[in-house]
Amino acid sequence: MIRITETRRETFRPDSAREGSNGPDRHERDNVVAQTLLRLATRAMGLTGADIERIVPEARLKARREKRRLTYDDIEAGIRGHRPPVPYDVRWRFAIHEAGHAIVHHALRLGSIKGLTIDTKDGGHNAVSFATGAPDTAEWYERLLAMLLAGRAAELIVLKSASAGSGGAEHSDLARATRIALDMEQALGFGGHHPLLYLAHRDLTVALTRDVELADRVHRRLEFAQARATEVIRENRAAFDRLARELFDHQALDGDAVAAILGAPA
Repeated sequence: MIRITETRRETFRPDSAREGSNGPDRHERDNVVAQTLLRLATRAMGLTGADIERIVPEARLKARREKRRLTYDDIEAGIRGHRPPVPYDVRWRFAIHEAGHAIVHHALRLGSIKGLTIDTKDGGHNAVSFATGAPDTAEWYERLLAMLLAGRAAELIVLKSASAGSGGAEHSDLARATRIALDMEQALGFGGHHPLLYLAHRDLTVALTRDVELADRVHRRLEFAQARATEVIRENRAAFDRLARELFDHQALDGDAVAAILGAPA
């Protein structure tokens, strides 16, 4: 199992790069600061700007009272202090869900992974980018659908049940996937019926409840996407298991850590 190493009790000093002369020492300090900030940014995924504005002064005040410098641990503790405790089984489900998204995103070459966390007030969160210049084809949208449904697919593979975490909100995995599948049928030229028509919709619920055949076509696309995600996860099961375990243990992984796990030999 790959472990993500951290140098604990690092002094958090963004101004350190201004001290001393140019050269290897300054470059090394710059790298330390950059890596520290990256880890903090990963740990803080899901927080708002207002949350950060509270956390940093509180951490600085704590360090000042103890007559020492502000450290990485101080800010990380402040971030963690703003998170409600999560039961073991729920945290494990979050890790499985986010690992599923990451594995499929990587395997289907959709782009890079910037970070994963299961340490947010709303559950898991992933930060991914999409490759530029990819052809805007039906096949690309099908890969995107598979990635969106990969969290649910991963839960079904490992836990034999899916939580409501994939749905329930306008920005949920199921909502986003449904909107894309509906656009493929009505607006993007990939529909099974009348593909040359552009049919805009303002409310996908109205569009799908009024047209049962359309709803069936959209649902078939989603079923196919979930099946594809399931196949990809099973084909990459060793990497998936490593990633889920590491994410569970560390609760947040930056892009380099995720890349190291995904690139490790089976």
